[in-house]
Amino acid sequence: MANKGLGRGLASLMGLNTIDEMPVKQPTRPVVNTDVVAENNDNVVRIALADIDPNYEQPRKKFDETALKELADSIKLHGVIQPIVVTPMGKRFMIIAGERRFRASMIAGQKDIPAIIRHYTAQQIKEISLIENLQREDLSPIEAAHAIKTLMTEFNMTQEVAADRIGKSRSAVANTLRLLTLNEDVIGLIEQGRLSAGHARTLVVVPNDQQYKLALKGCDNQLTVREMEKMVREFLNPKPEKVKPSIQDSKELVNLVANMQRAFATKVSAIGNGKKGRIYIDYFTADDLDRICNLVEDWMSDKFRNKDE
Repeated sequence: MANKGLGRGLASLMGLNTIDEMPVKQPTRPVVNTDVVAENNDNVVRIALADIDPNYEQPRKKFDETALKELADSIKLHGVIQPIVVTPMGKRFMIIAGERRFRASMIAGQKDIPAIIRHYTAQQIKEISLIENLQREDLSPIEAAHAIKTLMTEFNMTQEVAADRIGKSRSAVANTLRLLTLNEDVIGLIEQGRLSAGHARTLVVVPNDQQYKLALKGCDNQLTVREMEKMVREFLNPKPEKVKPSIQDSKELVNLVANMQRAFATKVSAIGNGKKGRIYIDYFTADDLDRICNLVEDWMSDKFRNKDE
């Protein structure tokens, strides 16, 4: 059964057979110098952990401590099932693929680790390190975006070529790269695991200085991606505010309010326009209310008296 982790493209790039095809060699002592590995071969040998250095081109900067501990526990019981891949660096070796297994072996208290030794140029080391991590999806969304950008920039790749090398669609590569255009504070939320890549991508179309405010509303899974998309649409296309009608639109209403203020000798206000609205007559004491009531009653009496006549 072929190793699904590396993928055929990466295995070919690294010059490796699949794991089931690798002959296992158990040396009497760990390999300690490059004299033993003058030429490439697919033999699995055991190398002392003390003679191995992490890859300085490793795009993944953070390793989940809980996951490493779980892997270390497994290694204590079953050993390292899949060899790491290293390249000679003077009298030492540098990891090309398998740093997580290397770190977990250190935690497990192992003295050595199964490894395949390959010779690579500096350019091959960088390219393989990037592609290996991207194919395994071991990177955070932002680490993946930086890795793809580095791959394209340093090896003069288009999005289509980069997508083919890492086994992803061009649209997936484009969407990942868009994360790097976001506000730095929003990127920080992604790195902290508070905002998913799907949520973050909805903010790409939002002005940079407004992204963080919207991101806070959707982080920690407060909104689904669909709800986040709706919020962004409403932000970009707000509904026009309804203009409240004003009495200033009606000269007759303005005059009526002025006349009522003179007649009642108190504050009179109105909301609305010439078609509909409300008129308010203010009173400030009980005597004030009696006075206004008397004025209304007098006006009503005069009106009906004139009608009878």
